[in-house]
Amino acid sequence: MIDLGKVAVVYGGESAEREISLKSGKAVHQALLSQGIDADLVDTKETSALLLKQMGYQRVFIALHGRGGEDGVIQGVLESLRLPYTGSGVLGSALAMDKIRTKQVWQSCQLPTAKYVSVKKGQVIDYQAIMQQLGAVVFVKPAREGSSIGMSRVTNVQELEQAVSNAFEFDQSVLIEQWINGPEYTVSILNGKALPAIKMQTQRSFYDYEAKYLSNSTEYLCPCGLGEADEAYIQKLALAAFEAVGAETWGRIDLMRDADGQFYLLEANTVPGMTEKSLVPMAARAVGLSFEALTLEILKAAR
Repeated sequence: MIDLGKVAVVYGGESAEREISLKSGKAVHQALLSQGIDADLVDTKETSALLLKQMGYQRVFIALHGRGGEDGVIQGVLESLRLPYTGSGVLGSALAMDKIRTKQVWQSCQLPTAKYVSVKKGQVIDYQAIMQQLGAVVFVKPAREGSSIGMSRVTNVQELEQAVSNAFEFDQSVLIEQWINGPEYTVSILNGKALPAIKMQTQRSFYDYEAKYLSNSTEYLCPCGLGEADEAYIQKLALAAFEAVGAETWGRIDLMRDADGQFYLLEANTVPGMTEKSLVPMAARAVGLSFEALTLEILKAAR
């Protein structure tokens, strides 16, 4: 058994994704304990991350989703404490959390991503012009939220105005994106390698919060049904997209494919869900890596 010292599994926090983080943290903690790792759960809503070194922890597994955990904040704290931690560093975490800046980076690298407009709270917005520019159906997302929180699919100017107003409840910046009408895929990354792609199928209008966490009808296909060449292509694309935003070690890239067969990058996830039913563990199982083995691989790679 490898000695990784005393490990803090940080989870919970105060973001809009707290409830999902609580589930991820508990699953990771149990998996580490089952392998003889000396690990404790630490809820950053109750215990400041600034105290982790003082409390005797030698390594940190980040299971925090959303702001404060996935945006470079806790990564910066742990850097200053000189505590090794899992996942991406400050820059990669901050960039990947911001959907608008992620798209700007991908565009600069000539990686395919859907057309979009970004708006800020307080500015005058011409909703009709945006619909004319992006098409009859658009997608609205807070710039720095995950788990589909605050997201909407809209089909007219009135819906767009309401959706943007709703998204502003979660962020000062909002992304309005061309709707890609086609199947959604995700590619998990682990230690520089792309795992088998997963296709998500839902009966809802899009893969929203309910489809992800509440619905029993959502389907996850792995193998994803793509031909060998297409799957190899999106794995290569996902690796390039992950590297472009400075992400490291492990994470996930989400994509969609339009009716013409073109793939478009959606977003990068640097701390994806980590329960037995989550997507990264599902992809890992496809290559013979159990949930327990996956958590250990992530922990061993702590930067």
